[in-house]
Amino acid sequence: MYEPIRTKSVHSTVDGPNPDFPHRSREEELDIQLAGHLAALLAVTDELRASEASADLDTAAERLAEQVGRLRGGRTPVRAPMSGSRRERSGTALHRRAHALAGRALVVAASRADTAAAILAAERMDAHAAALEPRELASR
Repeated sequence: MYEPIRTKSVHSTVDGPNPDFPHRSREEELDIQLAGHLAALLAVTDELRASEASADLDTAAERLAEQVGRLRGGRTPVRAPMSGSRRERSGTALHRRAHALAGRALVVAASRADTAAAILAAERMDAHAAALEPRELASR
């Protein structure tokens, strides 16, 4: 009743995977994604450190840099210099952004079962949520 297909499919290769096209495993993709979220969180943390000096932020930045380096195979993340020439952003906006980034990192860390990164992301979420509470109460 149906006529057989006589041409090769354009959707799959019979020869196997194409060596010209890079393939990554799910774990490698999650590592890349987690490193990206943690690097973004590190950038916001460095921006917060430039506006509010804090030992907690310094420690967090070092721990984040360590995790990003681990996920990137030992390559240390590029960090912006601590200078006053940056444009000033609201501390509240930075804490909100950091909280959101830490939440994204936590989701990816949990899906790849990376306990160290998940704990760090959860701690940063708590720290940024605590930093937001007094600011939001004062603005009411």
